[in-house]
Amino acid sequence: MHEMISGVFHAAFQNPMLDTRHDAAVLASPGQRLAFTTDSYVVHPLFFPGGDIGSLAVYGTVNDLAMSGARPLFISTGFIIEEGLPMETLVRIARSMSAAAQKACVQIVTGDTKVVERGKGDGVYINTAGIGVLEHDSVISPLEVRPGDLILVNGDLGRHGMAVMASREGLEYESEITSDSAPLATLVQKLMGAGVPLHCLRDITRGGLSATLNEIAEAAGLNFLIEEDLIPVRADVRGACEILGLDPLYVACEGRLVLFIPEPHLKQALAVLRDDPCGKQAAVIGRVRGPDPRGLVCSLSPIGVERVLDMLSGEQLPRIC
Repeated sequence: MHEMISGVFHAAFQNPMLDTRHDAAVLASPGQRLAFTTDSYVVHPLFFPGGDIGSLAVYGTVNDLAMSGARPLFISTGFIIEEGLPMETLVRIARSMSAAAQKACVQIVTGDTKVVERGKGDGVYINTAGIGVLEHDSVISPLEVRPGDLILVNGDLGRHGMAVMASREGLEYESEITSDSAPLATLVQKLMGAGVPLHCLRDITRGGLSATLNEIAEAAGLNFLIEEDLIPVRADVRGACEILGLDPLYVACEGRLVLFIPEPHLKQALAVLRDDPCGKQAAVIGRVRGPDPRGLVCSLSPIGVERVLDMLSGEQLPRIC
């Protein structure tokens, strides 16, 4: 996916806004700056512990806008519906989207529907696009990351991917693993309101923490070091990953973000994060070491062994977002 985006789409559509390699494009508009993003959702199954494709479509787009520091305002939605999808399923999804939009303080203002032949759409696919307003002058981007910055996450990792996998495969554990799916815009606005300099933000989705850090390191041309024993992963998620032969650092989240901030602002940032429901388990997991044209991300194990944390060549868990 990373190679396809770089080699096909970025090469074909290259422009200064795409060159920032961020989740949302920041656009100049008379009197204000706007953020604009789009995403598509193909999760299977449509409903899983802690969420569904409808709420996921809203939160995912809201979170992409929030990563540029924007306050999300409006969302469009497009439904690709497979012939034969039960009407009650569609109603349930639409109601979930409505509730998620209210929770995220955005409005769904336009949309479209298309129906495809039976067997061609796996129930329903959803595309959303979002617009937000930037009420600040800061630039939040991989290109703003600096040597010495601390790397933080706002909570435990891997729950979304494992919740979807367990539901898909009918796996049962001693305790139910629920998705971490949640809107993050309010949390970001609190950090900005408190004056925390946010050099870069990125929500942790496809490819998990590893893919997220590798994308930022490559764009910034910097070397990152994270410490594995500092990364919050719930015991049940870690156990499920071990059973399935997965690494939680590569498992997707839908309510988690990674932050890059200057070290002098750590105490302030942690206070804001841990005062919010989406940041109770916020933790420092590493730091930016220095320039590196390779954009390497390295991981330090609990026994002191350092390894390169590569980008996956394939996706561990397809169809999870």
